Amino acid sequence: MKWISKIAILPLHFLIRFYQEAISPFTPATCRFEPTCSHYFIEALQIHGLFKGSFLGIKRILSCHPWGKKGYDPVPTKKDTHN
Repeated sequence: MKWISKIAILPLHFLIRFYQEAISPFTPATCRFEPTCSHYFIEALQIHGLFKGSFLGIKRILSCHPWGKKGYDPVPTKKDTHN
């Protein structure tokens, strides 16, 4: 990932880490997925960058509700487009 992309995702990364450290410990564990939605969001940002990573993270958070799926749901791998 280019350094500009890394800098661009830092504010979002810190916001998610703040949630994990300061808010999440005081709320009941309700995430239906493994990895948790916040860990998924960070991993998606690291693998796919700001725009696609944010899209995947938000999509995952919106699917985390009592009527949604549950279980193991990893971040999709980045496709190699240099073939």
